[in-house]
Amino acid sequence: MGSQPSLSLRLVDGLTLAEPLRAALRPAGFMYDREGRARRLPRYFYEVPSWDAALATELTPHFGLWELLDVDFREAEAMRIFPRYVPCAIVLLATHLEVLREKVGTVVRVAANGGYRSPAHKLSNAASTHSWGTAANIYRIGEEMMDSQDRIDKYSRLAREVLPGIWSRPYGPGSGFAFDHVHLDLGYATVVPHDAPSEGEEEQR
Repeated sequence: MGSQPSLSLRLVDGLTLAEPLRAALRPAGFMYDREGRARRLPRYFYEVPSWDAALATELTPHFGLWELLDVDFREAEAMRIFPRYVPCAIVLLATHLEVLREKVGTVVRVAANGGYRSPAHKLSNAASTHSWGTAANIYRIGEEMMDSQDRIDKYSRLAREVLPGIWSRPYGPGSGFAFDHVHLDLGYATVVPHDAPSEGEEEQR
């Protein structure tokens, strides 16, 4: 496949990757949300050859690719070594975060494991939008830590005002809530590059 000039990262069809990577990424497979609805996972990815490349890749003026790739030991081993693969929709997430950053006029920090994480990550359950590259957990904005209901409610409300269609978790403990970060996501968005194969071609291989 061709390369995306503005990012200088190779576009990859996940169905062509080696088996350990396919097992972790599950390209074009399904995950189920908390209501049991099937959500199709991304098929197309940017290949990130090294951590240096992640550090050097600017998605927007204020967000680097590395900020959305920072994971710990809970990520699948195949996804903690390079090259690594991130869904093409990561550029949509970064663009939304940039708009929020412009609105607040200060730094917006994404937590470790708070950007992209694969479907094989131990925190990926119930079709987490993090596995689509379309969710971010923000732990700090400027000097304010997102560790109180007032701050989480404040910035969740502001995000919804400036980002049409964005969804945020309500404050609280337990699954489906957030108590130490602002969770923002775009839903189950996927990006299909212009030179991607036609739908159904993978079935003919």
